[in-house]
Amino acid sequence: QEQLVESGGGPAQAGGSLRLSCVVSEFTHSSYCMGWFRQAPGKEREAVAVIDSDDNRSYADSVKGRFSISTDSAQNTLYLQMNSLNVDDSGTYYCAAGGLDAFLTCTVVVESHLIKSLTTWGQGTAVTVSS
Repeated sequence: QEQLVESGGGPAQAGGSLRLSCVVSEFTHSSYCMGWFRQAPGKEREAVAVIDSDDNRSYADSVKGRFSISTDSAQNTLYLQMNSLNVDDSGTYYCAAGGLDAFLTCTVVVESHLIKSLTTWGQGTAVTVSS
Protein backbone atom coordinates (compact mmCIF):
# COMPACT_ATOMS: atom_id res chain seq x y z
CA GLN A 1 0.00 0.00 0.00
CA GLU A 2 1.36 3.39 -1.00
CA GLN A 3 2.24 5.58 1.93
CA LEU A 4 3.69 9.04 2.42
CA VAL A 5 5.10 10.24 5.72
CA GLU A 6 6.12 13.87 6.18
CA SER A 7 8.57 15.29 8.70
CA GLY A 8 10.60 18.43 9.27
CA GLY A 9 7.92 20.89 10.23
CA GLY A 10 8.07 23.04 13.32
CA PRO A 11 8.55 26.61 14.45
CA ALA A 12 10.74 29.02 12.52
CA GLN A 13 11.61 32.68 12.58
CA ALA A 14 10.78 34.93 9.66
CA GLY A 15 13.75 34.91 7.33
CA GLY A 16 14.76 31.44 8.46
CA SER A 17 14.75 28.09 6.74
CA LEU A 18 13.21 24.66 7.11
CA ARG A 19 13.50 21.48 5.08
CA LEU A 20 10.52 19.19 4.85
CA SER A 21 10.91 15.52 4.00
CA CYS A 22 8.40 13.02 2.72
CA VAL A 23 9.30 9.34 2.71
CA VAL A 24 7.50 7.47 -0.04
CA SER A 25 6.71 3.77 0.38
CA GLU A 26 5.36 1.17 -2.05
CA PHE A 27 5.17 3.70 -4.90
CA THR A 28 6.05 1.98 -8.15
CA HIS A 29 4.84 4.33 -10.89
CA SER A 30 7.46 5.02 -13.55
CA SER A 31 5.65 8.20 -14.62
CA TYR A 32 4.60 10.23 -11.62
CA CYS A 33 3.99 13.59 -10.08
CA MET A 34 4.81 14.44 -6.49
CA GLY A 35 4.28 17.66 -4.70
CA TRP A 36 3.77 19.76 -1.64
CA PHE A 37 0.56 21.48 -0.68
CA ARG A 38 -0.25 23.63 2.31
CA GLN A 39 -3.30 24.76 4.19
CA ALA A 40 -3.49 27.59 6.67
CA PRO A 41 -6.31 27.82 9.20
CA GLY A 42 -9.42 29.18 7.56
CA LYS A 43 -7.93 29.01 4.10
CA GLU A 44 -8.17 26.59 1.22
CA ARG A 45 -5.44 24.12 0.46
CA GLU A 46 -3.00 25.42 -2.14
CA ALA A 47 -0.31 23.87 -4.24
CA VAL A 48 3.19 24.95 -3.29
CA ALA A 49 5.50 22.99 -5.58
CA VAL A 50 5.38 19.87 -7.73
CA ILE A 51 7.92 17.74 -9.53
CA ASP A 52 7.45 15.01 -12.10
CA SER A 53 9.42 11.93 -13.09
CA ASP A 54 11.14 13.94 -15.85
CA ASP A 55 12.38 16.35 -13.17
CA ASN A 56 10.13 19.17 -14.36
CA ARG A 57 9.21 21.49 -11.50
CA SER A 58 6.47 23.97 -10.94
CA TYR A 59 6.13 26.49 -8.12
CA ALA A 60 3.44 28.75 -6.78
CA ASP A 61 4.24 32.40 -7.45
CA SER A 62 4.32 33.08 -3.72
CA VAL A 63 7.28 30.73 -3.17
CA LYS A 64 9.30 31.12 -6.37
CA GLY A 65 12.92 31.90 -5.63
CA ARG A 66 12.52 30.86 -1.98
CA PHE A 67 11.42 27.21 -2.03
CA SER A 68 12.98 24.30 -3.86
CA ILE A 69 11.47 20.86 -4.45
CA SER A 70 13.62 17.82 -5.05
CA THR A 71 13.67 14.06 -4.84
CA ASP A 72 16.18 11.47 -3.74
CA SER A 73 15.28 8.26 -5.53
CA ALA A 74 17.82 6.23 -3.56
CA GLN A 75 16.09 7.13 -0.32
CA ASN A 76 12.59 7.33 -1.80
CA THR A 77 12.23 10.78 -0.35
CA LEU A 78 10.66 14.02 -1.52
CA TYR A 79 12.04 17.27 -0.10
CA LEU A 80 10.94 20.86 0.15
CA GLN A 81 13.69 23.31 1.06
CA MET A 82 12.09 26.50 2.35
CA ASN A 83 14.21 29.62 2.67
CA SER A 84 13.41 33.22 3.54
CA LEU A 85 10.30 32.11 5.37
CA ASN A 86 7.58 34.62 6.18
CA VAL A 87 4.50 34.40 8.37
CA ASP A 88 2.31 33.68 5.34
CA ASP A 89 4.16 30.39 4.91
CA SER A 90 2.63 29.05 8.11
CA GLY A 91 0.26 26.14 7.78
CA THR A 92 0.09 22.40 7.52
CA TYR A 93 2.16 21.02 4.68
CA TYR A 94 1.12 17.86 2.91
CA CYS A 95 3.02 15.80 0.40
CA ALA A 96 1.12 13.98 -2.31
CA ALA A 97 1.87 11.63 -5.17
CA GLY A 98 0.17 10.20 -8.19
CA GLY A 99 0.90 8.10 -11.25
CA LEU A 100 0.36 8.69 -14.94
CA ASP A 101 -2.76 10.86 -14.65
CA ALA A 102 -0.95 13.16 -12.26
CA PHE A 103 2.17 13.16 -14.43
CA LEU A 104 0.13 14.50 -17.37
CA THR A 105 -1.09 17.49 -15.34
CA CYS A 106 1.89 18.05 -13.07
CA THR A 107 1.78 21.80 -12.68
CA VAL A 108 0.51 24.14 -9.99
CA VAL A 109 -1.25 26.13 -12.71
CA VAL A 110 -3.97 23.48 -13.12
CA GLU A 111 -4.25 22.85 -9.41
CA SER A 112 -7.84 21.58 -9.29
CA HIS A 113 -7.22 18.89 -11.87
CA LEU A 114 -3.90 17.95 -10.36
CA ILE A 115 -5.35 17.46 -6.89
CA LYS A 116 -7.88 14.97 -8.25
CA SER A 117 -5.12 12.90 -9.85
CA LEU A 118 -2.88 12.75 -6.78
CA THR A 119 -4.00 9.50 -5.25
CA THR A 120 -1.84 9.29 -2.15
CA TRP A 121 -1.50 11.94 0.55
CA GLY A 122 0.51 12.21 3.73
CA GLN A 123 -0.86 13.21 7.11
CA GLY A 124 0.79 16.61 7.10
CA THR A 125 3.44 18.44 9.08
CA ALA A 126 2.84 21.82 10.68
CA VAL A 127 4.98 24.86 9.99
CA THR A 128 4.68 27.97 12.13
CA VAL A 129 6.63 31.07 11.17
CA SER A 130 6.81 33.92 13.63
CA SER A 131 7.96 37.47 13.02
